[in-house]
Amino acid sequence: MIALHVLASGSKGNAAVVEDAATGEGLLVDCGVTAKALIERCEQAGFDPLRLRAVLVTHDHSDHVKGLGVALRCLRRRARKLGVAWQAPAVHALPAVQAAATRAFAEAAEEAEVRPLALGERACFGALAVTPFATSHDAAASCGFRIEHSAGDALGYLTDTGCLTPEAASALRDVRLLALESNHDPLMLKNGDYPAMLKARVASDRGHLSNEQAAEALATLLGPRLECVVAMHLSENNNRPSIAERTLREVLDACGHPARIEVAAQHMLVSVR
Repeated sequence: MIALHVLASGSKGNAAVVEDAATGEGLLVDCGVTAKALIERCEQAGFDPLRLRAVLVTHDHSDHVKGLGVALRCLRRRARKLGVAWQAPAVHALPAVQAAATRAFAEAAEEAEVRPLALGERACFGALAVTPFATSHDAAASCGFRIEHSAGDALGYLTDTGCLTPEAASALRDVRLLALESNHDPLMLKNGDYPAMLKARVASDRGHLSNEQAAEALATLLGPRLECVVAMHLSENNNRPSIAERTLREVLDACGHPARIEVAAQHMLVSVR
């Protein structure tokens, strides 16, 4: 079985662990948080961060990668202090993300090998197989992930996209756990304090999914296996957890679907199994 531990989700920093519950090994998706937050929330989740098999990067924006190099360095020190033999997990990213040559990637490359991801091609890490798919975001390149367990479990992970791409729609069907961006309430964004240019960027097809867009996406992705939807990357300025949850819940209620809704948070752990 797969467990999802969302360590942080929002514009101030993002990180999540996808755990193989049978072995205790896991994959880190993004690291836009401090090493302290990463380690503390992993411990709260009952996950040992030294059991990470790989790091998966969705895109190059700082709120998804800024803590990666420092986190890997701190984990190396942690392993040395505990007397544990440990090798830093390789960092996997799309070639254009690597080519963006951000400071965060330069720091990560000092601590771990950086390897390319290819859209649509599976990469295996123990019992977990990862297939990246294209998203639509104003980054050098961006992707989401379908993660499957050899025992048959499946998770879909989609954040930071302004629309549900055809690749995402195909990859996210028939999963048990679905992490789905539900970034903003359109009315709050329209009436909020953001500059007009930023409002346009957030609402564009290369920005972020609104609650309504997330609900429309969910309606197309519902299936009998789905047990839990996690609303991701909520704006602290232009959304409320209650609004995001209610909007997604309306889709499930209209279909009589039994899946539950969880809302990821910026400053606290949210785990689902």
